[in-house]
Amino acid sequence: MRHPRILVIAVLSLSLSCTADNWECRIDKQLADYQSSQPGLALRIIEGDDVVFERTLGFAIADTQIPVAANTNFRLASITKHFTALSILLLIDEGRLEFDTRLASLIPEFPSYAEDITIRQLLQHQAGLPDYEPLVPDGTVPRVRDREVVDLLTQQGSLDFAPGSQYYYSNSAYAVLAIIVEEISGLTFEEFLKKRIFQPSSMNHTVALVEGINTVPSRAMGHTVENGNIEETDQSDFSAVLGDGGIYSSLQGLTAWAQQDFGKQLLSPASYEAIFIPDRENYGLGWRIDEFSGQVRYHHSGSTRGFRNFIAHLPESDITLILLSNRGAPDVKPLGEAILDEYLKHRASK
Repeated sequence: MRHPRILVIAVLSLSLSCTADNWECRIDKQLADYQSSQPGLALRIIEGDDVVFERTLGFAIADTQIPVAANTNFRLASITKHFTALSILLLIDEGRLEFDTRLASLIPEFPSYAEDITIRQLLQHQAGLPDYEPLVPDGTVPRVRDREVVDLLTQQGSLDFAPGSQYYYSNSAYAVLAIIVEEISGLTFEEFLKKRIFQPSSMNHTVALVEGINTVPSRAMGHTVENGNIEETDQSDFSAVLGDGGIYSSLQGLTAWAQQDFGKQLLSPASYEAIFIPDRENYGLGWRIDEFSGQVRYHHSGSTRGFRNFIAHLPESDITLILLSNRGAPDVKPLGEAILDEYLKHRASK
């Protein structure tokens, strides 16, 4: 593991009085909406071994005014899917699964259509499983977990489309993948992530949260900010489902992950390469792959009640942007892309 040198110190509040040719100030201006006593944001840009830009703004918990810091853990939402896909790839490397393994052989409770669904199709949102969210009764207590999602899906008599014929972004598929990990490994999904990914990768404070089983250190709570009003809106009816979005991590944890090339040390070369081969809609295995500013880009957003996140990696220049927010709106992907573009312009001008 490489250990990054932090070249820019995090700040809670920033002056927007700056010259037009100062790239850091131009980024700060784009962050103006977060530079107030409200739920906030954590941002890093990493290049090679160095953290070249960092900002931690606003509050992790608005009621108690605990500030966001580099070790504040945000709910990653769908950025979790990268770790779920990696878990499956670890089992493939061990010879306990194949990309063409059929769902029916792993969870026989599914109807006969599961004979046509492969592991690869689940990973790439091409299985045709219906969305689980409309199947969950409002206010279900306790909140549904991955196993209950599978139970609901097994009661559905048909798919939305023939497996492999279309792409449709599927939280259902990733809840199913989490249960497949449990069935094959004999560990709970949160235990598997901790023992097989987080601990070997020095992501010691990254957690797949299961209420009553573990806790999230330095936890950010999710909020809604609207018309000057701040409301804590941290959990939805689906927040206990792990495979599609249940991991909490921080700038520190995700920096450690980026410095290890997002799990490269854990996988065979073939499995690691497979992550970044795009299929329909430019989706690989837990990552989207496209181009940004003339470079190949790996990226993923995360959106859930009270949180919006974005991570992007440019492998050709070894630049990573991590942007975590504990506000339910707005989408931070456009902000992250604008910041990354600003940094690339600065880099090109040097």
